[in-house]
Amino acid sequence: MTDLQKHLVVMARAPRLGTVKRRLARDIGTVGALRFYRGHTAGLLRDLSADPRWRLWLAVTPDSAALSGRGLWPFHGDLLPQGRGDLGRRMGRLFETLPPGPLVMIGSDIPGITRAHIGGAFKSLGAADWVFGPAEDGGYWLVGARRRPVVRPPFDGVRWSSAATLDDTLANLKDVRVALLDRLRDVDTGADLQLLRDQAAR
Repeated sequence: MTDLQKHLVVMARAPRLGTVKRRLARDIGTVGALRFYRGHTAGLLRDLSADPRWRLWLAVTPDSAALSGRGLWPFHGDLLPQGRGDLGRRMGRLFETLPPGPLVMIGSDIPGITRAHIGGAFKSLGAADWVFGPAEDGGYWLVGARRRPVVRPPFDGVRWSSAATLDDTLANLKDVRVALLDRLRDVDTGADLQLLRDQAAR
């Protein structure tokens, strides 16, 4: 695996008022939610794109934002549209079409993701076929694949944004080796944001 380029894909939504972190916006307002999302994503991209161990791709929705590049974040990497379909179809397309090499994919709005997490995910793909970072809500903040031999994405029939998301995905991977990383928490509500701020203050 070491002779192949490692690919890190960050899935992101264009930072537009009223379109990001909608559940959080119900608690703190659309401006506050946009400020949190824009600031956190900028910091994440700045940190992860500075690491020479992988090539960073920013996959953006809607496609028009990726094609124009306007109003997005400065970072060192490649920009591309996510394309059409539900989340599983969009992620699966990237696993199937990006250049050869192990690929790790994350969302852009999970606090706590570090270079060490990403490095650990790639390391785990030395022995595992797939790797996941479980989220507290039953989903996952990271998914990665060795992609050698050719991979078939395990996203068919997955109930997205539910407590069953990770379980549904793992059910499609019964015959392959899977590694699990640390469990992290998303910031979906005002209470989640307050908990994050309390932890940072300690």
